[in-house]
Amino acid sequence: MRRSLGKSAPPPDVPVVMVGRVGRRRAVASLNTAAVEAGVRLGQAVAHASAMVPGLVLQDLDADGDAAALHRLALWAQRLYSPIAAPDALDGLVIDATGAAHLRGGEEKMLIDIRSRLEKVGLQSQVAIADTWGAAHALARYSRRAIYVADPGVIGRVISDLPVVALRLPVATVEALGRLGFDTVGELEATPKGPLTHRIGYAPVRRLDQAFGRHAEPIEPVMASETLTARRAFAEPIGAPETMARYVTQLVAELCAALEAVSLGARRLDAYFVRVDNRTETARIAMASPTRDAKRLARLLCEKLENVDPGFGVEKIILAAPGAESLVFKQTESLGDNNAPTDLSALVDTLTNRLGAGQVYRLASAESDLPERSVRAASALDAVEEFCWPLDWPRPSRLFARPEPVETVALLPDAPPAAFTWRGVRRRVRCADGPERVFGEWWKADAELARSRDYYQVEDDAGERFWLYRDGDGEDPATGTQRWFIAGIFA
Repeated sequence: MRRSLGKSAPPPDVPVVMVGRVGRRRAVASLNTAAVEAGVRLGQAVAHASAMVPGLVLQDLDADGDAAALHRLALWAQRLYSPIAAPDALDGLVIDATGAAHLRGGEEKMLIDIRSRLEKVGLQSQVAIADTWGAAHALARYSRRAIYVADPGVIGRVISDLPVVALRLPVATVEALGRLGFDTVGELEATPKGPLTHRIGYAPVRRLDQAFGRHAEPIEPVMASETLTARRAFAEPIGAPETMARYVTQLVAELCAALEAVSLGARRLDAYFVRVDNRTETARIAMASPTRDAKRLARLLCEKLENVDPGFGVEKIILAAPGAESLVFKQTESLGDNNAPTDLSALVDTLTNRLGAGQVYRLASAESDLPERSVRAASALDAVEEFCWPLDWPRPSRLFARPEPVETVALLPDAPPAAFTWRGVRRRVRCADGPERVFGEWWKADAELARSRDYYQVEDDAGERFWLYRDGDGEDPATGTQRWFIAGIFA
């Protein structure tokens, strides 16, 4: 609603509710923080809420628009975090993080990253990881923690005190359980299931089994309508690695033919292996540039099969190419062009899928006077750029990721060090050149307004050359700490 209204949207401190219908009456379907603080609650009659909170802003609920936005958010999560992502109820996402969390530094760092990215676009969230979809759903909504990482095998302990509504039960079922005296998940789990099913129905028992992991609950991954796919269902489940590799190769060929028909190339392939126990295993490969080379894609995808557990057998394989891009081949010289650049995309794709995303890159220059900011990681296939370092002040062949502190003997304010101690070794300076003064980038941070550094190229008695700098101008404490650091080593 805020995005559609733009600048005309009400301020955050104004109570706003979305109006929907419960039966024939108009009721509060959603509300902002200001409305909660004013005492409005979900399901409350709109007439009552308006009388209780003067100035309450009413907006009609757009259920279809909300569903479409949640679908787009699931596609975003699928692209960044895991091939298996889908909308969860009306206000959440479910992501299968199996084999994907380590790519973000672990489960907790993955949740922190999800939450921070959502905050940047104005979405508040509570996130949780647990052994099952049902447990994670309950913890994310009813644990009252912004981030919750449940240890494996402790579902009973972490969700027992949560209310029964956390089990994703219909309102009528929750009310019926309340009349029988069941308030928490733990109370419901402790009761005999036969009489409970006879009185209420099978829904509470099914949700309990799903939350505690006794019954599998498959997640149907979201797919964009334009995503090209290839699928194969099997009359008899398959599980042998060579059999899976054969069918994956066939599906890759089918998908590449479909891509060629619309002049597209794949930047990513997601393979879903649906097992007989309703669990879905996944494999993902990413390419540095669009391609529909079936042989290369099949080889990369088959390398990922060693991480796919077929269980008691795979009954369906789905191959998808989300985010396919335009790919049109160009005619080259018939007798060969010796000046044509070598195509390294196949090598880059192989290394990236073996080593992981972000591990294969090239260095490019960046506009900055500070050495640690003047180099950036760029895509391995980006066009080569010339570094913009000054020729009269050469830079070391090895620049440290983080400058290391050194102890020096130097005359202030401008004399180079006469000796310095680095990593426990004392070195006497035979000759030096400098200083080269570099000022802080005040347009990026107010703290750098007065900061400066003095860099020196020094050579010791053994002929080794180092790049040292003093943090500050040697006189004014506002310019820096006046401590010395080593920033790099010359060849």
